[in-house]
Amino acid sequence: MLTPDPDTVIAIDGLTHSYKTHLALSGVSFTVRRKSIHGFVGPNGAGKTTTLKILATLLPPQRGAVHVFGHDVKRDRTHVRRKIGFMPDHFSMYRQMTVFEYLDFFGAAYGLAQAQRDKIIADVLALTDMDGRKNDLIHGLSRGMQQRVSLARVLVHDPELLLLDEPASGLDPRARIELMEILEELRRLGKTIFISSHILSELATLCDHCTILDRGQVRYSGPMRDLVSGSNGATAQYHLTLRAAHPEAASALAALPGCSVRSLSGPPPLPLGESQSPLGQRTLQPPEPEMMPSGEARYTLIFDRAALAPNLILQTALSAGAEIVGFAEAQRHLNEAFMDLTEPGVRG
Repeated sequence: MLTPDPDTVIAIDGLTHSYKTHLALSGVSFTVRRKSIHGFVGPNGAGKTTTLKILATLLPPQRGAVHVFGHDVKRDRTHVRRKIGFMPDHFSMYRQMTVFEYLDFFGAAYGLAQAQRDKIIADVLALTDMDGRKNDLIHGLSRGMQQRVSLARVLVHDPELLLLDEPASGLDPRARIELMEILEELRRLGKTIFISSHILSELATLCDHCTILDRGQVRYSGPMRDLVSGSNGATAQYHLTLRAAHPEAASALAALPGCSVRSLSGPPPLPLGESQSPLGQRTLQPPEPEMMPSGEARYTLIFDRAALAPNLILQTALSAGAEIVGFAEAQRHLNEAFMDLTEPGVRG
């Protein structure tokens, strides 16, 4: 049973869905917070589009609970539809209409009076930078311009939640950048955006939260900063940059309880940075840093959060006489996290 939470826009618990013999979703559970840009990532066939169709009330869930703003997507479809705007990957447009006529048609379908429609259409055209094209026929617009019209269309009834399935598909780099800027502005206006995309570099910059789906199961769901961090809940991974290589400081750090300093050569270090000598004696060897073009030396430290505070690492390096240039938690690219969490192979 899901507990209502005013800060939760989407709550999915144990969602399972099949197409004949193909299991598209298997026990999917995650939440989306209010006013976030939440990335939805996964290989082809992972179950992303099925999830989006269920959230948009176009496909009833077979098993599990799905709530949008506290409303059940199966029993309260009317309430859900008034609060969402869904932009599918492949969308049909009435190409013989002008941009204004197209938006006016959908505004009328939502029951908006003409005066109200005129104001809202003017606002969404300005937001999407399409106000100078409102009298143009849709069939004469570029792919990027048509994507903007489609986005304007889902904004006509002022939804609180946007469900976007590959909104940048087929766009050139400039059009993608401009679309991302529009989405940032929509977040500033208080919208919650749930976006599926294969363009991981843009999601890493745009999104504050992310869910990774693979073979119908959630592999990760949470803050983007935790996903791209080299750390996990119990273990931290930091980069310590010194003005120059400093073997004494590296040895002092490797001797700290619960800390190891990664070396660039030789076998992986034993716990606490110790290595085994041929005679069976345990000796400390200064780990080798990564040398930067500037001549600075970067050491990678892995330590137990519960046993060691970052301040003690800094104090130890300073006490050894090292000159510290930088100290920050290690980051990895979203591509790396995605490859680590998903499985190779052909998908349905």
